[in-house]
Parts: sequence; C-alpha cells; structure tokens
Amino acid sequence: MGQTLKTIKKILITQPRPESDKSPYYELARKYKVEMEFFPFIRLEAIPAKEFRKQKVDIAHYSAVIFTSRNAIDHFFRTCEELKVNVSQDTKYFCISEAVALYLQKFILYRKRKVFYSADGTNKCLFEVINKHKENERFLYPCSENQQDNEIVNWLKQHKCEFVTPFMYRTISNDVREVLVRHEYDVICFFTPSGVKSLLENFPAYNQNGTVIGAFGSNTSRAIMDAGLHLQIKAPEPQVPSMVAALERFLQEQTKGK
Repeated sequence: MGQTLKTIKKILITQPRPESDKSPYYELARKYKVEMEFFPFIRLEAIPAKEFRKQKVDIAHYSAVIFTSRNAIDHFFRTCEELKVNVSQDTKYFCISEAVALYLQKFILYRKRKVFYSADGTNKCLFEVINKHKENERFLYPCSENQQDNEIVNWLKQHKCEFVTPFMYRTISNDVREVLVRHEYDVICFFTPSGVKSLLENFPAYNQNGTVIGAFGSNTSRAIMDAGLHLQIKAPEPQVPSMVAALERFLQEQTKGK
C-alpha cells in the first residue's frame, strides 16, 4: 500500500451526477475534504421493438428474468411495453443486488412477486440463489448488445438451464478525452466493463501513472486487470457492499498512513 499513500484531492466517478444533494458521495467528499466529480464514460441506446423482433425471442415463454443492473430492468419493461407483452404475475426475478431488486418497485407490485437477490452483490451468491429455485424455470437474461456476463451465461449452460440472452440495448462509449486531459484525478472509479472499454477507446495508450483505480463488480475488476491496469479499490466485498463504502475504507487507510 505504500505507493498509494499520497494526498487524495480529486476523485472521478464514471457515472452521471447524483440527482440528490444528499448522495453519500457528497457526504464522503465533505468528510474527507476531497473533490468528487461525475462524468459518465458510457451511454445506453435502446434497441427498438422492430429490431428486437429479429431475435425471435418470445418473452412470455420465459418464467424467470435475471437482472444485473437497473438499466436492464428499464429496457426489459420498455421492450415489453413496446411489444405489448403482459409480464405474468408469476414471473420470478433474480437480481445481482438488493438495490437492483428494489428498483423493480418502479414496474411491479413488489410484495406480490417473487423477487430474489444476491446478498453480497456477487455472481457467486446470485448463483446460489438461482440454484435453489431453478427447477422447471426458463430464464431470460436481458443484455447489452456488446456486453454480456459470460460468467452468468457459462453457469446457466453448465447447470443445463433453459435460457436466452436477448439484446435490449447497446452501450456506446462517450468522448471523455477532454475531461481526462483537462483534469488530473487521483482516483477513478469504474462500474462496468464498458466504462473500462471507453477509457481505452479514448486513450489506447493510457498510462495509469499512479492514478488509483476502483471497480464495482467482478466483471469490471476483471476488465481492469485484463487491460493491464493496477486495481486498488474493489467492491462489493463482505465489509464494503458499495463503491462509497470501498472509497471510505480506502480514504481512511490513506489518512491513517500519513
């Protein structure tokens, strides 16, 4: 850890700015006297119903849906609405985290549905939950056209589950060159493999040069390491379920080390 014991002044969160001033990110910034900036490295584009139909997926045929993000939930229900598909009240939902599961309340009567989620936000825990309920289920796993979780796909194959991975949206890299050229960030936090891909598309010869990199999710962590970058902040983990918690632990260690 010795090499990271430097003064942290500026942190970049590669997501849109929180709508609420009460965001825990702002509280963290005040507590540790750091500047917190937000800039999304990716944007999502809907795959319209007309294009979706070419995949020949009958949504109503599937009895369970796997969600790894709120975006996937948005695009699943948007697609159902555009196709005029009525989602059965008996549909089961398997979510990567409690936060993603709770987001379903925007679209369904939560208490009346069967909603399950990974207790610690990891794929491993999600698989344990699915394993308990997978008998006779047909799984639909909505994905981005250019980003799907091979770990989940491989698990479903290995356990001989009936499943399909329809594309309902696509991920597009934002132009982030100006942001990174204009500012020097001590910490950059990523939340999706697509965000890491965007960094490398904008800066093919990116040099980390002492910048601390954080990742949320095992797939994001893998993408960072595959890119040959050094990962120092990881979430979720048993004691740090969120990126905010992981950042706080890191900042505490930095403060202690001085």
